[in-house]
Amino acid sequence: MVAITDTDIPKEEMRRALTWKGAFWIASGAPAFVLFSIGGLAGTVGKLAIVIWAISMVMGFIQSFTYAEIAGLFPNKSGGASIYGASAWLRYGKFIAPLSVWCNWVAWTSVLSLGSSIAAAYVLNTFASVPSSHSAEVINWITANSASLTGLAYDEQVAKAIAALTPSIREWTLFHGQIGPVSFSLNAAFWIGAAFMLLVFAIQHRGIHGTASVQKYLGLAVIIPLAIVGIVPILLGKVDVGNFLPMAPTSGDWDLTSWTVILSGLFLAGWSTYGFETAICYTREFKDPANDTYKAILSAGLLCLALFIIVPFTFQGVLGLQGVTDPSIVDGSGVARALAIMVGGGPVILYALILMMVLAVLLSIMTSMAGSSRTLYQGSVDGWLPRYLGHLNHHGAPTNAMWTDLVFNLFVLAVAVSDATSFFFLLAVSNVCYMIFNFLNLNAGWIHRIDSPDRRRPYRAPTLILAAGTVLSYVNAVFMGAGAKIWHPAALWAGLGTALLIIPVFWYRHYIQDGGRFPSADAESQGERRAGVLPYVALFGGLGIVLLANWIFVL
Repeated sequence: MVAITDTDIPKEEMRRALTWKGAFWIASGAPAFVLFSIGGLAGTVGKLAIVIWAISMVMGFIQSFTYAEIAGLFPNKSGGASIYGASAWLRYGKFIAPLSVWCNWVAWTSVLSLGSSIAAAYVLNTFASVPSSHSAEVINWITANSASLTGLAYDEQVAKAIAALTPSIREWTLFHGQIGPVSFSLNAAFWIGAAFMLLVFAIQHRGIHGTASVQKYLGLAVIIPLAIVGIVPILLGKVDVGNFLPMAPTSGDWDLTSWTVILSGLFLAGWSTYGFETAICYTREFKDPANDTYKAILSAGLLCLALFIIVPFTFQGVLGLQGVTDPSIVDGSGVARALAIMVGGGPVILYALILMMVLAVLLSIMTSMAGSSRTLYQGSVDGWLPRYLGHLNHHGAPTNAMWTDLVFNLFVLAVAVSDATSFFFLLAVSNVCYMIFNFLNLNAGWIHRIDSPDRRRPYRAPTLILAAGTVLSYVNAVFMGAGAKIWHPAALWAGLGTALLIIPVFWYRHYIQDGGRFPSADAESQGERRAGVLPYVALFGGLGIVLLANWIFVL
């Protein structure tokens, strides 16, 4: 492979201004991912939700050891595990390597739009809430208007009451329509969500050190309330053990349909619980990458291990099956209010905790933009993605990549805020891409071991744990093949199609912009292909498992 001199390599450089503690605070947005799917998962799998959260989080923690090892191999690269894993696959196919980078970016950038839509829903539910069917407002309206409701069934009366009491801002939209399997809307939630994204962009424009400083205080303001809503109801005796029993599928039978639903829960949970791997996106900006890298991801993993188990446990233990299947909980819009009510207290406590939940989602958005923009930046520097993404401002922030994140997610946000079906379709498509990235990078661990056995490793994962991560990559393939269809019938195929979009993008960069040659940084990283055909066997084995699981597990 011939090296070239790339005149477009940015003159500005990322600054080594970060310690593992700073990366920990940036990754502290990961626990807030529980708010994205806690309602949808509980409403789908019922009483098994807490078991699924616990299994998924333990899996994510085991996988993190592989990521920690391969990140240490590249102290001068930014962008996260996908960048480090792509270097392993590059020896075995030019188009395999960028697939990892692309899928990781698609998964992470969607947090911007999905998170902004949730934060907007929290705001609207606080200041312009839609009354529930059992609320006093609805009952009083029916009583006051009983004369005009004569002859209508009670359900019809409730529907009319809710329609009359719903604030007009909840119905307003500048424009709306349909795109294939999803709808879109420029409604109030869209504009509120767009404002959140612009705020995050402004903060991160100052560079990683400034981002870490802001995120530290936001992190404290979020981790503490999440811990409060997880622990206080237990101390107050509000957790009912009966809400976990019997520990069985909602249908009561352990048949194929039930297992399909369970696997769909594990598929969805992985999108949230595996996310703390973003802590290693900043290796190029660590003061001491050899030590900071593994400390960052393992400390973030321990934080997530605690919160991803305790918060869903309390959530389910207090609300019970009837509570978690409420429509506002399933679609996520009512989760913040439900968590706040669980703690108790007056209106001041209620609104303070809802504010904290908004900040929690804002923190996850900041985590997403910081990580996904650096994935785009390093992908550009390494020759995977278009050159313009490799620009840095004078603060060392990848601003072109950040603008790309922002503009792309404004379009996605319009879909996410339209309805719950569109929201979960986007989340499922995003997660299909995330599972592809996960598979490629967990297998990159053993490929690096075979191909680069003598390369210095600041952190070396126990071989047994590395092997366990490889096994889990195939387990995740089962989750993807079996579970994506639950969230939308077209989710798996749409996700696979989205992943393949990297082909024209990479072709343009590699063959049009670079003339079929890689920048020197990648050319120099290549070595002997000692793994032989094993990477290809692993790749086709994973694809086969996805297709087989999709065929076997049905509703």
